[in-house]
Amino acid sequence: MARATKDPATEVRGAQLGRLERLPWRNIILVTLSVLIVSIVSIGAFRTLTLPPDERYSADAWRDFIILGVAQGSIYALIALGYTLVYGILRMINFAHGEVFMMGAFAAFFFADAYEASGFLDRHPIPSMAILLVVAMLASTSVAVLLERLAYRPLRNAPRLVPLITAIGASLFLQNTARGFFGAQSKGFGVPAALGGTWTILGLELQRVQVVVFVTVIVAVAGLSLFIARTTTGKSMRAVAADREIASLMGIKVDWVIVITFAIGGLLAGIAAVLFAITFETVNFSMGFRPGIAAFTAAVLGGIGSISGAALGGVTLGLLQSIGPALILTGYNIPSPFQLKDAFTFFVLVLVLIFRPSGLLGSGEAEKV
Repeated sequence: MARATKDPATEVRGAQLGRLERLPWRNIILVTLSVLIVSIVSIGAFRTLTLPPDERYSADAWRDFIILGVAQGSIYALIALGYTLVYGILRMINFAHGEVFMMGAFAAFFFADAYEASGFLDRHPIPSMAILLVVAMLASTSVAVLLERLAYRPLRNAPRLVPLITAIGASLFLQNTARGFFGAQSKGFGVPAALGGTWTILGLELQRVQVVVFVTVIVAVAGLSLFIARTTTGKSMRAVAADREIASLMGIKVDWVIVITFAIGGLLAGIAAVLFAITFETVNFSMGFRPGIAAFTAAVLGGIGSISGAALGGVTLGLLQSIGPALILTGYNIPSPFQLKDAFTFFVLVLVLIFRPSGLLGSGEAEKV
């Protein structure tokens, strides 16, 4: 029987398709996307910086953008630590963490409102702020621990999608619960008169509230780092994060370690809640959503699971939100560029997931599923 002969044209097309399939398409797309992004950012920044003098941002304005970005990013960092701690232990994203933050703010609000009405807030600013921090930390910690016990622990061995959906449901439940109890209107948060005005530090004129935010965040992050590195509980947390089963065989109480992790995340969220409230002087039932998304983005940006990564990601994201709209969007004559700062949050999240899913300080190791 005669052997069938191959069509030369078919062979040529097959060879061409083979060469196309062997091309590093992912690298080509990433390089093209990188060039496009750099071009858009460079053109926008050039146009902004070369505006006429009467339309250009002053040096003082850029300084204020940087200070505001660092202050806001510091608050994001505190909230992001809650995300990164829980993820490091349970490999889940607690999307209700923003509402844990919100509950702490409302708990502190009632004390701040009462102290402001009585005059105690202005007469004794330091004890007042200490009480507000303690109240917010207790409220946020209690909510976080209850979430772990009632919503997450029964689903500990369920597929990952189940706790994720549960976290979203818990977020909506807490948000609407706060709306039912506290109302839908925003409420003014009392701030001690002593925190008004500015201080000059190293030649920089800083608002007193911003100085309090910087100092508090530095102390909180340093304290958490020392706790994780030096204490027995911190070492147990690291062991459970590495391998829960082996940690359990070594005598570590895994459930207790997980409760402690949620409690620490809630405590940090309570601190962030007071700092956020005295910075923006308002609280409302939905206040946890945007900072929660921004903090989650910061955790991913820095490398979720890394404490230093969460701190770095928070400050970086705060600077991007503060400087980005002014530097880039102004050059394209976009009206109200600062209204689009939340778009920068999602834009940064998408870029991180595309170019470096492990984050700035992530290990880059493939995760076993």
